[in-house]
Amino acid sequence: MLNAFFGARPRLRAILFGLAVCLPSLAVGVSAALAQTPSEIVRNDRLSVEVVGAGPNVVLIPGYSSSREVWRATAERLKTTHRVHLVQFAGFAGEPWTHGDGPFLDPAVEAVAAYVKDAGLQNPAVIGHSMGGLAALLLAQRHPEAVGRVMAVDNLPFFSALFAPQATPQTARPFADQAAQAMRTQDDDALRAAQTAGAVGLARDPATRVVMVDWALASDRRALATAIHEVMTTDARPGLAAMTTPVTALYAADADGGAPAATADALWGREYAGLPGVKLIRVDDSRHFIMSDQPERFMALVEEFLK
Repeated sequence: MLNAFFGARPRLRAILFGLAVCLPSLAVGVSAALAQTPSEIVRNDRLSVEVVGAGPNVVLIPGYSSSREVWRATAERLKTTHRVHLVQFAGFAGEPWTHGDGPFLDPAVEAVAAYVKDAGLQNPAVIGHSMGGLAALLLAQRHPEAVGRVMAVDNLPFFSALFAPQATPQTARPFADQAAQAMRTQDDDALRAAQTAGAVGLARDPATRVVMVDWALASDRRALATAIHEVMTTDARPGLAAMTTPVTALYAADADGGAPAATADALWGREYAGLPGVKLIRVDDSRHFIMSDQPERFMALVEEFLK
């Protein structure tokens, strides 16, 4: 099974090793976004949150190794009508990490729940990409009072189901151990080479691929190792049936180098089958970073979701 796992096609291998960093499609857009001054920022040892705009609250959670800048273009569009809360988890993309080899995902979810409560947000919409989508599902399962609705962007409730329908947290553990060890021990040159090769399977835009590699290299290796291990062994499917929070799940399909439409349809349909009322929407001609590869289509879907 180990050989089959690491023999998975490039898109799946790339997702495993966590190139989940995506910025707006044009490099000049990325530079402009980074130069902006936030209107408000809140920090603790698990996350920081930048707040922009005014109106109904929207919480944006980035994926594995990502900065909040993955959501910059989205926030710029939404801030005229919404109060947007851009999360960034500690340990990713240069955000300080002070927890050594300690747990990542569960404390991060609890930190988002605490932020929602402390900020007095009432039924905010929560949009999460990749690992951030998993965090959003877990948040809604554990703290339904903290979430009005969820949009999960190209993530499954159990990541390791990408590799085998029969996978369980127990069978995924040896592969999670190996992935975490690779994150801890690769030198920067080897990590950059691996990330650069994998980025092709995650985004269609070459400029986006370059930036996502830099952000992965700016992440703390201990945070990367712990987070990928926990993502690979966390199964949110048992909690789906009891969920009452409305969920929209976007997923990518790309006939030219990504997931074929029929494969993606079958996978997302199977893995979200236990969630009553889930709205599944396929976005074609896109790889993992839908907001980068299909920005106009993505924004149209976000705006419809927020109505």
